[in-house]
Amino acid sequence: MQTLDLVPRLVPEVLSGEKRSTIRWREPQILLGPLRFTSAEPPIEMVVEVWRVTEMPLRDAAAFLGRQADWPDEVMLAAMREHYPAITLDAVVQVIEFHPPPRP
Repeated sequence: MQTLDLVPRLVPEVLSGEKRSTIRWREPQILLGPLRFTSAEPPIEMVVEVWRVTEMPLRDAAAFLGRQADWPDEVMLAAMREHYPAITLDAVVQVIEFHPPPRP
């Protein structure tokens, strides 16, 4: 099964269904279907269903997700550079959209 690491602060947002997308750069290509998110702190694994993967320049991702007001270019770039220091607004990223994990 395809797997991605998830920063611990985002685990509650994925579990609640609030977070339904992730943006990745220079990571393995994600395909439609099951995806396992893992996080070290707390140690957790959860499976979501990827329903769309779209490649685009980072500068277009916020508008694509309807979050342009929340993520103007400078905010988006600063957040992404926490994980990918060399990323630019012209970098082609994967926007991965998923259904939340099933509730127990």
